[in-house]
Amino acid sequence: MQDLETLKRSIDSTRDLQSVVRTMKTLAAVSIRQYEQAVDSLEDYSETVEQGLKMVLWDLERETSLSELHTDGATGIIIFGSDQGMCGQFNEQIALYASEYFSDDNLRLDQFAWMVIGSRIQGKIQDTGVDVDFEFTLPGSATSIAPLVTDILTNIDQWRHQRRLGRIFIFYNQRVSASTYKPHALQLLPIDPERFFRHQERSWPSRTLPLFTMNRSVLLSRLIRQYLFVSLFRACAESLAGENASRIASMQAAERNIKERLVNLQSDFNQQRQTSITEELLDVVTGFEALKDSKLNESG
Repeated sequence: MQDLETLKRSIDSTRDLQSVVRTMKTLAAVSIRQYEQAVDSLEDYSETVEQGLKMVLWDLERETSLSELHTDGATGIIIFGSDQGMCGQFNEQIALYASEYFSDDNLRLDQFAWMVIGSRIQGKIQDTGVDVDFEFTLPGSATSIAPLVTDILTNIDQWRHQRRLGRIFIFYNQRVSASTYKPHALQLLPIDPERFFRHQERSWPSRTLPLFTMNRSVLLSRLIRQYLFVSLFRACAESLAGENASRIASMQAAERNIKERLVNLQSDFNQQRQTSITEELLDVVTGFEALKDSKLNESG
């Protein structure tokens, strides 16, 4: 059994750990807010880009089939994970979701091209025996997302050419609540025109039909570039928010365990202290009885 000093040190260190966990939970909540604001600030611009694409693709339908926009080739996977730990099964879940997403295609994981964002998810992917073409470090704040996305876009052009990619998908965890998330997939390329008309009738919101005067190919290329930027930016920000949601869940579980440990340690401390006090009282009583008997013997 531990002595009182050892128990006291254990209680103090556990309380220090409890304070650290609370601080980490607070920081995770603050981080979620900044990434949410980053996504919200992008919404108006995203809507403008999508309306522009809708305009060009709508006009394009009159002259070409939608299927002509699709190309054959290998499939590229861009997957967002984490660089830091203490976020539960965050990386394991998105890695499993991506590996099972194409199960109906009867393709092995090593038949895909992989681009990973986050050192921990990179390890999970490589553990399955596949090679990673590109890896990136996650930004530490919302202001650093844009430079990362620019680097990713620069490498996507090279990636598509070298690996002859026909499709590119994004996989990331999307935050659902303060401490929960779910895996999400998005086809990044080729752009599916039906995506812009699927949830609404093919009608323009204003009385005047949209027109453009610049070269259609140039306009479409620039709009697609901006669409890719918005899609990757949103995926990165939402993944980071999901990571911190997972971290909050882990910290909440740690808090419960710490509270249970503190209760047990405090109970052991109280019991040990009571036992120590009882032993001291018994020593005093025993000494008093011995002294009393000694004096009685002397007087007799």
